[in-house]
Amino acid sequence: MPSDLIPFKMDLHIHTVVSPCAEVEMIPPFIVERAIELGLDMIAITDHNTAENVRAVQQAAQGTVLKVIAGMEVQTREEVHMLCLFDTAEQICAWQARVYNSLPAVPNRPEVFGAQFVVDSTGEYICDNERLLLTSTDMSVEDVVAGVQELQGLAIAAHVDRPSYSLLANLGFVPEDLALGGLEISRRQSAASFRKAYANLNHWPLIASSDAHQLSDMTVRTQATMASRTVAELARALRGEGGRQVCVIEGADERIAQWGG
Repeated sequence: MPSDLIPFKMDLHIHTVVSPCAEVEMIPPFIVERAIELGLDMIAITDHNTAENVRAVQQAAQGTVLKVIAGMEVQTREEVHMLCLFDTAEQICAWQARVYNSLPAVPNRPEVFGAQFVVDSTGEYICDNERLLLTSTDMSVEDVVAGVQELQGLAIAAHVDRPSYSLLANLGFVPEDLALGGLEISRRQSAASFRKAYANLNHWPLIASSDAHQLSDMTVRTQATMASRTVAELARALRGEGGRQVCVIEGADERIAQWGG
């Protein structure tokens, strides 16, 4: 392994209280505290169709060992969930504007879908996000991947092993020409069993994330060996460039299923 590469442990799929399905404990200081407790080096905040609490979590992590990546979990018109990750505030703001423009002009009904709280870095309430976030955009899977790529971000198909809201469940396959960075498996799925069940997808790099909606969901399942904690470096690690690699940590003994090298 090149001497400038470092192994970083990460959880790249975490929700906050602006996601209507998240628990009220999912506020910035508690998320940061739990991530550090777990030994995570890098997390991504990926709320449903919004990034309005990303900056608050980044501010809560300032002065700590934790790096917080700007992200979003977008629901396509096929009802496929896609993780969209970015390095800069400008990228995520541009992406959020595009996503908001693609959502139906329907207000949230908190009594039905749940509250959508925008908070500050301490977890104090600022306002409600009044858009209906728990719904599909009018963008296709291809539109989402192309849009993220245009902004130099990274698109990963979320929880592909799940029976709903996933690329495999809803489309039945992974389009070979789709410019994905990789596939995500859920926290209860092992990489080995997924590889065995979907041998035709073995050429796709894998990550494993928590999709945390409560603090106890957060987990350490992915390790990336790369030069720095950025989305650009993660994309290179998923491609296995220059000795970079991404590993899914398997079981309590931390055996790993490796991609790249």
